[in-house]
Amino acid sequence: MSCISPDPANTVTDRLNQLLSTGGNGYVLSLCPGLQYLITKPILFAAPNQEISTQGYPTGNDRATLVVNGPVSNGTGHTNAVDGTCTNCSGVKLRNIQINGTRAGAPPTQGGANIEMGGGNSGQLIEYVHSYDPRSWSCLHVAEGPLTCSGVVIQNNDIGPCGSDAFQEWADGISLSCSNSIVQNNTISDPTDGGIVIFGSPGSLIQNNTVIVQNATCLGGINLVDYEPWLGNYTNTIVRDNYIYGGFATDTQDASTDTKGTNKEDAIIKIGIAVGPRTWFGNQYLQNVSSSGTVLSNHLSGAFGYAIAITSARNFTIQNNVLFGNTSFIGSRGPNCTTFDTTPTPQPFVVDYNNTSGLSLQSNFQQVPDGESLTCILPPDSGDYWPFGGNPGGSNTTSGGGGGNSTPNNSGGGGGNDGLSAGAKAGIALGVILGVALIAVATHFIRKAALNRQQHAGGARRLQSRDGDTWEGKGTTYPSP
Repeated sequence: MSCISPDPANTVTDRLNQLLSTGGNGYVLSLCPGLQYLITKPILFAAPNQEISTQGYPTGNDRATLVVNGPVSNGTGHTNAVDGTCTNCSGVKLRNIQINGTRAGAPPTQGGANIEMGGGNSGQLIEYVHSYDPRSWSCLHVAEGPLTCSGVVIQNNDIGPCGSDAFQEWADGISLSCSNSIVQNNTISDPTDGGIVIFGSPGSLIQNNTVIVQNATCLGGINLVDYEPWLGNYTNTIVRDNYIYGGFATDTQDASTDTKGTNKEDAIIKIGIAVGPRTWFGNQYLQNVSSSGTVLSNHLSGAFGYAIAITSARNFTIQNNVLFGNTSFIGSRGPNCTTFDTTPTPQPFVVDYNNTSGLSLQSNFQQVPDGESLTCILPPDSGDYWPFGGNPGGSNTTSGGGGGNSTPNNSGGGGGNDGLSAGAKAGIALGVILGVALIAVATHFIRKAALNRQQHAGGARRLQSRDGDTWEGKGTTYPSP
């Protein structure tokens, strides 16, 4: 089968959509390796088991690129590259392509994610896709439909960067709301809202993913905080064996004396894994909770506000999650921290037992009196607070900055053992960091040079699909368009 040419560019959007519309069940839309397709509207799956892919299934830069190129005006316009939420889109596949959302430093645009999948369908597949720089709120969104979406597989993708860490200009990496789904073996680099956000998605497995920040602050690595749309139901949702890397020092290390340095972007992950709506939204959801999920054997390294934070949760099991390599826990109260809340000192594992029950927690959680709205903290403006990456065997005893603290190497949780030698961990950390650096150079071509420190505070998340638009937030809310 020959691939579809992107020329002439002024007809390519309509040609691609026409081929899908008339292709029927199982049609494969084959794009040409290494070429860009300047699309002005979403490319719409139209029948079961259809596929959009690059001819020959390359996995690197030879993947074809769909470039979001439609008009934007007054904060609205073209945001979505591919949509698989039609009423008969079960079994569709998005494989081995790239999606360039082309925000290029602009404010967010009202609309859907780079990729919108799910809806009322089952058995969809997204693999070997590079999605980055979305104009709107997420690089990849799998929607729940009328709570009937099931069985989506999201694997082997390289996602990011996503959004800006300027205040309320964030974007997720992967946003999952489909039940009984699998998210595995993905790398999410420089997300700014959540790396992987799980909207309940009961029965889903999230495993062997890597979330890493280098050029931006991220609010949460993996989030189990959203009450809507599944009413907090995380039953049989399992988050296990993921690697989450906060910021590392970017200056030069003197191996004989230095354990920490500065980070040129002041990049941290505020919460490595967040559980319960109050960690994120304060009291917006009143006494509602996240319930019945499992968080096992995840690995965290680098700079965080908190490694794992829990409030407003019921029947969660959180065991054998470990820190490895060099870690710092840093941050201070920001302008969005409410004056009457007591923001806990940054530290690895924190739990606020208010509005919780039935928790099975590893032994090293520290109780705090107020674990609400923890994304309000700010990374320090500067200073030698960030650990050097790729050196789990060195000493790390210097105090952290900004009201935080430092954790010695290889400190773990609940007696867990991540099963890796120090050398293997160092290789993983260094390899991931170098890989993300190459991605960032290639794709994150413009970043705002000066960010007001207040822009790092936590706040609203925007959710949107073709069926509707919902805003969720705490304290401050995203301005309506």
